[in-house]
Amino acid sequence: MNEPVRTSPTLAREPRRLSERKVGMGEIEVARGAFLLRTLLGSCIGLVLYDLRNQVGGLAHIVLPNSNGQTGTPGKYADSALTEMLKQIVELGGRERQLSAKLTGGANMFATSGPMSIGDQNIAAIELLLKSAGIPVMGRHCGGRSGRRVAFEVDTGRVTVDIVGSSPIEV
Repeated sequence: MNEPVRTSPTLAREPRRLSERKVGMGEIEVARGAFLLRTLLGSCIGLVLYDLRNQVGGLAHIVLPNSNGQTGTPGKYADSALTEMLKQIVELGGRERQLSAKLTGGANMFATSGPMSIGDQNIAAIELLLKSAGIPVMGRHCGGRSGRRVAFEVDTGRVTVDIVGSSPIEV
């Protein structure tokens, strides 16, 4: 008689559990390990910095290109946001030499009469600052006329962008 074939039980994988933090306008969130950082962007820039090897990264919701010496909310301005993020990432065990960046946002949400919209100015400012700091930009989803919902998985470096009416995009 034939005996029934024995198979090993299928091991069901548990879904990854990520702690979630929302990043508001002018805010910076930095985390290590299994965290999901989220924000909503229009003309603002979502700057992601991450050290994949040490699983440390952050997301800044940058509103304006330059602080012009103003203090108080470092995440609001491109120049002060980058400086503050670098400091916080190093404090969590990240290494500045291992950092990479991803950029999202900078949409032209409103009709403008000037040569550059605030979104374009934000993009130009942060790209110049990153270049000066020697931090490579590994991905970007910037410009256009639509707002974005952005999610950053700190432990993997994965950045997903959702635009209403479109499929999600991985940056």
